[in-house]
Amino acid sequence: MEIQNKALYRSITIKVGSNVLTCPDGNLNRERMEHLSAQIAQLHSAGIKVILVSSGAVAAGRSMVAGNVKRDPVSERQLLSSVGQVKLLTTYSTIFDSHGITCAQVLVAKQDFRTREHYLNMKNCLSVLLDSNIVPIINENDAVSVTALMFTDNDELAGLVATMMNTEALFILSNVDGVYSGNPKDPSSVLISRIEGNSTDLSQFVTTQKSNFGRGGMVTKGRIARNTAEAGIAVAIANGTRDNIILDLVCSPDKVPHTLFVPGTPRPAVKQWMAYSTGFASSEVVVNEGAEKALFSHKASSLLLAGVVSMNGDFEKGDLLRVVNKEGKLIGIGRAQYERKKAEEHWGDEKYKPLIHYDYLVLFH
Repeated sequence: MEIQNKALYRSITIKVGSNVLTCPDGNLNRERMEHLSAQIAQLHSAGIKVILVSSGAVAAGRSMVAGNVKRDPVSERQLLSSVGQVKLLTTYSTIFDSHGITCAQVLVAKQDFRTREHYLNMKNCLSVLLDSNIVPIINENDAVSVTALMFTDNDELAGLVATMMNTEALFILSNVDGVYSGNPKDPSSVLISRIEGNSTDLSQFVTTQKSNFGRGGMVTKGRIARNTAEAGIAVAIANGTRDNIILDLVCSPDKVPHTLFVPGTPRPAVKQWMAYSTGFASSEVVVNEGAEKALFSHKASSLLLAGVVSMNGDFEKGDLLRVVNKEGKLIGIGRAQYERKKAEEHWGDEKYKPLIHYDYLVLFH
């Protein structure tokens, strides 16, 4: 396939799910891995930057470890991922080597992104690999992650990586063709080919069923896809078991079934990090209906103290604050312009400077 002149994107993050990479018995599907890697190799040869976020370590480990010993779920995952990650990356390395391509293993945990400094260190690592013409293969470091500090699944990790590296597209490859209007197994369900902004309420119809080997379902994929698209990145959810799916999405997407989340206006770099840092914010502010309405109006608005109903947790200047409405729904995250003590001192002053300036505020629709 001629790629150079047909490619819609020059940089892509590709997330491959466990159900794409494994056989029903839990063994790695080497033939599928070879086919996907061959497509990535073609993109690589055409000068297109590719970051691969690959699941499959736990599934690979499950096929290698005897299951007679009883273990708690966290220990089980640590064991399987530790064993399986070696097999997964060894297989990738052998396959990419046959194409004359060097790949690199990058294992990350959610806490690696907890501060702006950590975030930039990770970004620099991936930038060096790409500039050196090396394909990064990223997976969550399940061996050291515990439940509270885990990504929802690799979809969340892929969304963070795509926005951090500002790739033009994110492909989420699962074992279904995309987002359906109901259960994909129901003949009356139809594939939703295009989703723009917040025009579609995904919770009405996407299934909450999770895969046999992965942690996430289509609800998670839809949420991550929407958040990533809002950052200005085109997101496609497609079937990774289809032949040539990656090349088709890059060169002729109209010929292959998938769901496209249309990209919005790109966010500034600091907001890219903030959008994925809600789990690291230790304090939050509750806002009233008027403040919520003002924040989501077409006019760029900062969060004023007058709109704050209550503050939970202590915070200093520069700390990240979760912004929730009176119903407890998370509607945004922002960086405090001053500490809680000063906020309490000026709570009744409607003219005092905003608690969170618009330039450091990310809203979640």
